[in-house]
Amino acid sequence: MKRTLLPLLLLASIATPSLAQSASVDQLASEIETDVIKWRRHFHQYPELSNREFKTAETIAKYLNELGLEVTTGAAKTGVVAILDSGKPGPVVALRADIDGLPVTESVDLPFKSVARSMHNGEEVGVMHACGHDTHIAMLMGAAKILTSMKDKLTGKVKFIFQPAEEGAPAGEEGGAKLMVDEGVLESPKVDVIFGLHISSTQEINTVSYREGGIMAAVDPFKVVVHGKQSHGAYPWNSVDPIVTSAQIIMALQTIVSREVELIDSAAVVTIGMINGGNRSNIIPNKVEMVGTIRSLNPDIRKLIHKSIRNKVSHIAQSMNATADVILPLDYNYPITYNDPQLMREMLPVLTKTAGADNTFISKAVTGAEDFSFFQEKVPGLYLFIGGRSKDTPISEAPDHHTPEFEIDDNSLKLGVKVLSNLTLDYMKNH
Repeated sequence: MKRTLLPLLLLASIATPSLAQSASVDQLASEIETDVIKWRRHFHQYPELSNREFKTAETIAKYLNELGLEVTTGAAKTGVVAILDSGKPGPVVALRADIDGLPVTESVDLPFKSVARSMHNGEEVGVMHACGHDTHIAMLMGAAKILTSMKDKLTGKVKFIFQPAEEGAPAGEEGGAKLMVDEGVLESPKVDVIFGLHISSTQEINTVSYREGGIMAAVDPFKVVVHGKQSHGAYPWNSVDPIVTSAQIIMALQTIVSREVELIDSAAVVTIGMINGGNRSNIIPNKVEMVGTIRSLNPDIRKLIHKSIRNKVSHIAQSMNATADVILPLDYNYPITYNDPQLMREMLPVLTKTAGADNTFISKAVTGAEDFSFFQEKVPGLYLFIGGRSKDTPISEAPDHHTPEFEIDDNSLKLGVKVLSNLTLDYMKNH
């Protein structure tokens, strides 16, 4: 395994003495909080794009090796996986963090501001951890430190998964959670349950939010190609107009959510984001292409939307004497990020114990997507949100994810470390 030298601040953190085996998770999290913040700031300052997280992976692997774990590198191209074996029979608990940054140029003037540059889609771009993956790495590293120090209290194994390319692999490449699953990350040893966290820039610090069932949406990009007959724009009766046909299709697709989906319990979205057809004002073209996205939070509704899109496109085209093709899925798709209800109910006391009942609440579903869902398709899993907004920041001023202004309060990391550690310990105790 190729390694690079670590910054002095990381070396100092890794070289700290082993934590006391008899200490509680709360105490241990307090002892390493400074280190966790240092790790987060390092990764924030030196982000890397999807499938290009080479130095990030080297730093993570170096740290995990220092802990004495069984470490594998190169998973799904740049991922790192480590196993902590308690030496006693019990379940295999997986903990996952994503590690890639985004092609965003940071505007917040932090001491550890990213000035990294990289190539993306043939252009040089700024690179930034604009979705908080730097915090996810640091929190999981902290949990690895605590659980290693509490090895005598574990029964079974812990699998630490540092996943690349959550934001999507570069064009023409595979990557992310799906590739990890295809390569067998949930096998050898076979994972029984998986937990993951996402920092939230709008949720207040020291809080954790959860939801049974769909917490983040499935995403299904699709394309519709309408085929007509070209003619002079002055003689439309000689044409089969794919533009007028496409207009009718677009309007009809909007009625799927408004008139067919029962929205009381599950939101859904059908959006056409791109349309292309024709090249002159006086030519009716022979083809129009539309590209859109579907978001859904319920497996049955997802199937309904897929069926309805095909039906509407086909029948509207037929009514206009045109033909149409539906490509669904288009190039990728993510399943629903679905929190197993039984597991959620079982582990809810862990959240209230860790964050406090007043700081633990049910979250609204999110129509954004997460490829953690590929793990949840195979094994029961929970995906939770940790608050990262400072108490001094009004929610109206909280920056959005994926923006140059994105910012997280470092004091939020400790709770994430505790949640990951306690979920693992309690699940092992219960099983």
